[in-house]
Amino acid sequence: MRTLLSSLSTSLLAALVAVPALVGPAAAEGVVIGGQPAQATEAPWVVALGSRDRFGDARAGQFCGGVLVSRTTVLTAAHCMGREVLGVDRGAVGDLRAIVGRPDLQGEGGEEVPLRRLWVNPDYDPATNAGDVAVLTLAREQPADRVIAMARSGDAAYRPGTNATVYGWGDTTGMGNYATKLMASEVKMLDDQRCEEAYPGTNEGTYLARSMVCAGEPGGGRDACQGDSGGPLVARGRLVGLVSWGSGCAQPGSPGVYTRISAVAPLVERHG
Repeated sequence: MRTLLSSLSTSLLAALVAVPALVGPAAAEGVVIGGQPAQATEAPWVVALGSRDRFGDARAGQFCGGVLVSRTTVLTAAHCMGREVLGVDRGAVGDLRAIVGRPDLQGEGGEEVPLRRLWVNPDYDPATNAGDVAVLTLAREQPADRVIAMARSGDAAYRPGTNATVYGWGDTTGMGNYATKLMASEVKMLDDQRCEEAYPGTNEGTYLARSMVCAGEPGGGRDACQGDSGGPLVARGRLVGLVSWGSGCAQPGSPGVYTRISAVAPLVERHG
């Protein structure tokens, strides 16, 4: 998870590095490192974004993650919809799908749902990584029990030290070993000062507390990585972040950075 596309390995971009089976561009960065397989019923709101045309049939063409916040609304990272990830303009990707209810990408459960509408935040800043959110509207409603609530401003789920979990199908080692089954890694919410000190303004981005949160372990070892971008960070049963960027994967002193959900919730309600 990290540095936008050029380094989910280099950062949090949620974890995808080119996989041998992929066709075309490399998937976005950001893997779940130090995690374990998630149970099928543990996180029904986690969504895989896939394009078989761009990334091949292996792993259902997965290249980023997402999360259901209403029966028809999926959130993901804005950078997942960019040319650097897709290899072409997003309008040229005719088979973009949200894969729901399928924790095992090589399984046959769940469904691959086409999109009715796609909105990418026009204020997303690739220099700082601020505003890294996109809203996907599904063509078919999903069951209500697949939806997770968004944590609003002031929610205790954002407090430093709170246990949180990041989910994804990205790189599990930082060396291009992508998961076929949904992985989950436990991390802790970190205070803004620590994150500002880690990312005061580098080639990877700038930590801005008003629009970002960060999470990890002080000694490293657990993190999102390539391929996890756009996936959910969950604390106290609520969505607090989307995998966005970072420096390397699970490195000491380089926590994962996530889009702060309370900052983008009004945009979601407007465009969902």
